Amino acid sequence: MACSGCGCKERVNLLEVYPEKRRALDEYIDQLPLCEDMERQKGFLIGCLHKAQEIFGYLPLEVQECVGKRLRLQQSDIYGVISFYSFFTDQPVGKYKINVCTGTACFVRGADKILDGFKSALGLEDGQSSADLKFTLSTIRCVGACSLAPVVMVNDRVYGNVTPKMVSAIIKDCE
Repeated sequence: MACSGCGCKERVNLLEVYPEKRRALDEYIDQLPLCEDMERQKGFLIGCLHKAQEIFGYLPLEVQECVGKRLRLQQSDIYGVISFYSFFTDQPVGKYKINVCTGTACFVRGADKILDGFKSALGLEDGQSSADLKFTLSTIRCVGACSLAPVVMVNDRVYGNVTPKMVSAIIKDCE
């Protein structure tokens, strides 16, 4: 995360900026039955990463390192999980996460045109967030609502039978 005051690229340590969030993560990890068995420790990793992302909104390097240190795991263990599971992100996400389903049913019914509409309207590419962190645009493989294809999800809200003409209305719903 860059410094928010002057626009410079200096990294801000979220653990220092938000000590209450650090405490919440520590309290979560403290309640785990940690032990010397490293395989068992690895079993706690996904739960800890879920909790950390819930608390901080994403998993910057300093949060990953904190979890790794507390579980006595290598950074490669942490990164392996974060990079494998699409739920986890090490980049800040916008207040409104717009997910365009590109599964087979949605794609056949025009998801690519809908994605292009969002790209154009927001000035973002797939996987990017707006500078003000209002929007994040991404694609997902399937939301399991094929009968509503094409589908767009904004946070937890599902829009079905979406057409390119609906893109601006969906964005307006976020304002």
